[in-house]
Amino acid sequence: MSDALDPDRLAGVVDLFGALTPAELERALAELAFKRGETVDPDAVAAAIDDAVSSYALVRYDDGDDTRLVSGPTAFPTLPANAEDLPHILEVPDREVDREAAGTAVAERLRAEAASAVADGDDAAIERLLDTTYDVAVWADVVAVDDVRERLDGALDDG
Repeated sequence: MSDALDPDRLAGVVDLFGALTPAELERALAELAFKRGETVDPDAVAAAIDDAVSSYALVRYDDGDDTRLVSGPTAFPTLPANAEDLPHILEVPDREVDREAAGTAVAERLRAEAASAVADGDDAAIERLLDTTYDVAVWADVVAVDDVRERLDGALDDG
């Protein structure tokens, strides 16, 4: 089951539906494990989702009714084995992604993490976040993060 917990594979599962709630993604992963004759560790699944969000492979945003997960700017969505059957197994409708809400959530988080990395003088985090700004620019055309990129570039130049 560990291969299905890879951030890109989590993004692939989410992409099948457009967006999923965290509980729906957990249920999808439990179904995949069942199809493989494996067990699923709920703590490992929750940690994998958190890691994918942390790395921007998944994005959490509030759509007004629920928290949704969508494939994020750093993801290369890949389907784990047997995932193509999930839409027939789960009773989850295809969803339109609210790109503005998702993009805003990413931009706000990126700004906060960039401010923290710059304040801490954490060059590794600054470089990782700088790379992420380029991914966000391609992923979400509804938000601009040029100001974040400039701040991170400036911090690296000053350091």
